[in-house]
Amino acid sequence: MTTRRRVCLLAGSAAAVAAFLVVIPGRRGWFDVSVYHAAVRQWLFGHGGIYDYVVPGKPYGFTYPPFAAVCMVPLAVVGRYAAIALMVSVSIVAAGLICYWLVDPIARRHGWSRWFTVGVAGCLFAAYGPTRDTISFGQVNLILLAIVLADQRFLVGRGHWLGGIGIGLAAAIKLTPAVFIGYLLLTGKRRAAGVAAATAVGATALAALIAPGSSWTFWTSALWQTDRVGQLSYVSNQSLMGLVARLDPVHPSRILWALAIVAVLSVWAYRSRAAVASGQDGVAFALACVVACLLSPVTWVHHLVWLLPALALLFDAGLRAGARRARAALLGAAGLAYVILSSSLVWLWSTGPGVADHPAGLTGFLGSNAYVWVCLGLLLLLPRQTAAAPTDEFVAGRWSTRATTEEAETDDRIRDPDLHDRGTRSDPQLRPAAGRQ
Repeated sequence: MTTRRRVCLLAGSAAAVAAFLVVIPGRRGWFDVSVYHAAVRQWLFGHGGIYDYVVPGKPYGFTYPPFAAVCMVPLAVVGRYAAIALMVSVSIVAAGLICYWLVDPIARRHGWSRWFTVGVAGCLFAAYGPTRDTISFGQVNLILLAIVLADQRFLVGRGHWLGGIGIGLAAAIKLTPAVFIGYLLLTGKRRAAGVAAATAVGATALAALIAPGSSWTFWTSALWQTDRVGQLSYVSNQSLMGLVARLDPVHPSRILWALAIVAVLSVWAYRSRAAVASGQDGVAFALACVVACLLSPVTWVHHLVWLLPALALLFDAGLRAGARRARAALLGAAGLAYVILSSSLVWLWSTGPGVADHPAGLTGFLGSNAYVWVCLGLLLLLPRQTAAAPTDEFVAGRWSTRATTEEAETDDRIRDPDLHDRGTRSDPQLRPAAGRQ
């Protein structure tokens, strides 16, 4: 394909996605960033604590740890619309980095045009349901994912002594990324796990010094007030807790939830250790992203941007599959998961914003938990790659040069059988020794 055709195709794709984003329903009115702005502003200018703020007419307030509020001070010193613009801009930059880090290695490995591949992937990222919601809510998910992925790619994945610091900061901003400390322990990266834990504790202590009253409120009461977040059974909550709560919104079974968590943790530990044992750090990292969504008591639909590494890896596994059926199955699974997560399917069973949902019948149970099934499917079935093509390039920013070279040479020899003889004659190390002819 010529460069002109690529430019035209990419421009057309971008225009189609832009039109899609303009006309589809579901824009969230920057609700979350408005809460951040108002709550932190109220605390910063001495009109009350961080957790005293409640949205007028609603029970929702600031739900993150105090360190998050410290990080969000730049939002509070400007007006609401400027705060929205700032959060959206940073989120878009984070989305671009995530897209590049996940997709560029695939393009390089297959010899595709890198700018074109990343551009097309960027259009798909923009149309992805959780990405749309994260941007329109003004949420922090993409920023946190970028921080964790950058830490894994540039520090942990390369054995740097600061490896884990990004994970620790993310865990201090929002509790869910603390799952990645468990990932570091499971994969034998104990020093990085220690750095992450120390960073999280240090950041939390710093926030306690800056806002002692609010810190006490959060850790002793606000953390446990789930009504500040919303109904656990609300269909947007696509976690194990949400699934259990939709079975009985009034009295969700804590025992059933605990058993589900134990089962997920067991599968996660087994699969992560097996992945690392075969040199598949990328798979282990993607599994941690999936588990973070399942274990959190509240995983709103927009939190599922954490599934992006797993979807990219599943797509790459399909491209690498040798057998035609395996390739079709893996690529089909990646495409189906993407379509389901982008379709807003679960909202068909929603009673209304913040209202307890209790879908009746098997269809209601299966449909209202569609994204949970996708997460469980990725946890159980996300394939490990072959030893000849390790996936640590997803987390360490590099491909296996040897594997890539050998595969390229194999492809060339299939196309040109004489290449092997020419290469042998041109390489002194491969020439027959004198006197042995």
